[in-house]
Amino acid sequence: MSPPPADVDVDPRSGYSTATGTYHSLRPPPPHAPPPPSHPLSFPDFAFSSFSTSLPTTRPALIDSATGDAVTFPAFLSRVRALAAALLLGVVSPGDVAFVLAPPGVHVPVLYYALMAVGAVVSPADPALTQGEISRLVEMSSPTVAFAVSDTAGKLPCDLRVVLLDAPDFLSCHGVGVGEAAVAVRQSDPAAILYSSGTTGRAKAVLLTHRNLIASAAMPVTASASAAAAAAAANVVILLAVPMFHIYGFMFCLRAAMAGQTLVVYTGTAARGRGRFDARAVLAAVARFRVTRVAMAPPSVLAIVRAAEEDGSVTAGTASLQAVNCGGASISPDLIRRFSRKFPGVSLSQGYGMTETTAGFCRAVGEEESGRTGSVGRLSWGAEAKIVDPTTGDALPPGVPGELWVRGPFVMKGYLGDKESTSAILDSEGWLRTGDLCSFDKDGFLYIVDRLKELIKCKGYQVAPAELEHLLQTHPDIVEAAVVPFPDDQAGELPLAFVVRRAGGNLNAEQIKEFVAKQVVHYKRIHHVCFVNTIPKNSGGKILRKELVKLALHRRSNL
Repeated sequence: MSPPPADVDVDPRSGYSTATGTYHSLRPPPPHAPPPPSHPLSFPDFAFSSFSTSLPTTRPALIDSATGDAVTFPAFLSRVRALAAALLLGVVSPGDVAFVLAPPGVHVPVLYYALMAVGAVVSPADPALTQGEISRLVEMSSPTVAFAVSDTAGKLPCDLRVVLLDAPDFLSCHGVGVGEAAVAVRQSDPAAILYSSGTTGRAKAVLLTHRNLIASAAMPVTASASAAAAAAAANVVILLAVPMFHIYGFMFCLRAAMAGQTLVVYTGTAARGRGRFDARAVLAAVARFRVTRVAMAPPSVLAIVRAAEEDGSVTAGTASLQAVNCGGASISPDLIRRFSRKFPGVSLSQGYGMTETTAGFCRAVGEEESGRTGSVGRLSWGAEAKIVDPTTGDALPPGVPGELWVRGPFVMKGYLGDKESTSAILDSEGWLRTGDLCSFDKDGFLYIVDRLKELIKCKGYQVAPAELEHLLQTHPDIVEAAVVPFPDDQAGELPLAFVVRRAGGNLNAEQIKEFVAKQVVHYKRIHHVCFVNTIPKNSGGKILRKELVKLALHRRSNL
């Protein structure tokens, strides 16, 4: 992780080098920079080494949003060390994969840290998955043990050893006096296996190293990388309203403890895979725990905005809120404007990343950058990027869209047991092809257009579904919308919209088509409309377009 070579001419405004066609990060290095890759170091050791000597003894490291139960920073450290020592007593060995199938809770970050501290590989999965889906993930990662709760253990293969996190004997492992584990871990060793969303193909096992986690967690998330800014960041109280098994929530778990920040774990019914996201409960938690920052996905942002629009009293007591981090999927400019009206003075900070890049490598920091509507921010420290013409392979300058390629120490080691898929996305020089159509502007801000594979090819033109979805969601009688391609003999593909109507509304298909047609060029017009009760999404908020394409084809005779 280093600045651009001295002999490379880089535009100080955009970070772009015309000589190499590469965009370089212009961020300053963090005050707690990672050591050289050859230095033996686990992620937990790196994280704990960043703690200052004045670490507060009473301020919580973790809080359960439902119960209010809190774990102080000294208690967090002692629990991690005690559990790590207990795990080595016949539960796991260095290099073992530990499958984690559990709802969110204050015990989960403790488990993540303890497993990695002893050289085990953490592999969390969505507890809402079916037994068959879980069996597929277990087959991919080959764990030696699984950590689950009573409600999820029955979904695991019967021949896999299971440790119940809600059992008394496990909870007793958090006791003090067990001793510390001493395991030599290299930065190049595997630390985690997370599963790609599978929205454009079958889910894959993404192998991340300790170096990947260290590099990602070290990226500054404030407007300044100074020691003073780091000290101010330590007073942050974060409400985690995204899944802890998803790379987004996973890295927030790790980074918050490392930065000495309080993490409020949202443990509502939606967080446990039961029912819809409860916007009122989240806003109540913000007020109760004086939360300064919330991490959530775009559908959750839409939910809290709608709740505030329907009942302004739900924002009472949320004066402590300073920022909302939004990631996992794109967010429309209209929603950003609505958010700003209902939460004035609260910045909505977007970021961009993938499981394969150990979460975000591009983000907006500070009020000024967050004000760039439509952008996901600038490259983080240590990141390089290219915008590549998908047809010619040529690197493209600012203002010209193409496929985003990225390189840096946060890029995954590869897909576990899948060399073919690894080589298809990761080249010999370390460049990872994101599959997203993007562009940088002259100031180095990144804009996401859509997934290359999801672009609709209509009459020779490329139509981005996300653009039409954002437009549809501006209609007052549309709750949610998703756009997919529909085969047509003459045009090739035509945009088809799945729409969730507002309860009690009488909006019809022709009205929707007319609404869109007035605002877009002819080839972007909606040609078919299907009304549904919900839009299927994955845990990160991304629309499951493959399911909708299948549904559209099934309904073909009625369209």
